[in-house]
Amino acid sequence: MYYAIISEDVTDSLPLRKQARPAHLARLEALKADGRLMVAGPNPAIDSPDPGEAGFTGSLVIAEFDSLEQARQWADEDPYVEAGVYASVVVKPYKVVLP
Repeated sequence: MYYAIISEDVTDSLPLRKQARPAHLARLEALKADGRLMVAGPNPAIDSPDPGEAGFTGSLVIAEFDSLEQARQWADEDPYVEAGVYASVVVKPYKVVLP
């Protein structure tokens, strides 16, 4: 089943994001290589695909896991969590309807 991992950043998270980004992306690439990643990306702090120093306010990952517990465990082990990027993380089951 798919799960949505919805994360909200702490204020001024950009320096923390930059530090932890390579490890964060490596985990996403592993999900992609396993064919389990539907989509992943950050929420720009301003209405622009490249927000520059404005940074980001959070992230969304939708990926396939065997259970809600496994999705939560994966989310808890995100390098952004360890680096203090996220103020909160919510994991919810996700049902694909379209396209």
